[in-house]
Amino acid sequence: MATAARIDPYSSFLFRVEIDGITQGHFRECTGLGSSVEVIENPEGGKGQVSKIPGRVKYPNIVLKWGLTDSTELYEWHRAALNGNIQRRHGSIVQLDFAGDEKARWTFTDGWPTKWDGTSYNSGGSDLSVETLEIAHEGVERA
Repeated sequence: MATAARIDPYSSFLFRVEIDGITQGHFRECTGLGSSVEVIENPEGGKGQVSKIPGRVKYPNIVLKWGLTDSTELYEWHRAALNGNIQRRHGSIVQLDFAGDEKARWTFTDGWPTKWDGTSYNSGGSDLSVETLEIAHEGVERA
């Protein structure tokens, strides 16, 4: 009897981020790759029940975290937004395998930085300094 080949899932720490014109690397975390459809409840007259119909599509913001380095490209992108210069960019989150080959890709469109958090400092700790950037966008899909 033939057995199915085992397919192992990919490791969540093997990914890269590509954003138009920005070469920042070595991200620690990426969240917010998702979508949802709002549910509108519509009471039907005389039937005593509620039907549910689809409403607006929503996309959560993408949140990127990375270890603090000399690179300021992502911070400068956010700073431009603070000054009223919204620079919308397209980007991708790319799943890699252990050999570094691309296995999956999620692309977002018209993203812009809505929030930046600098690192926290603690003289008693030994954690890495981490920056965080939150990106609002017009949609994400698995390519």
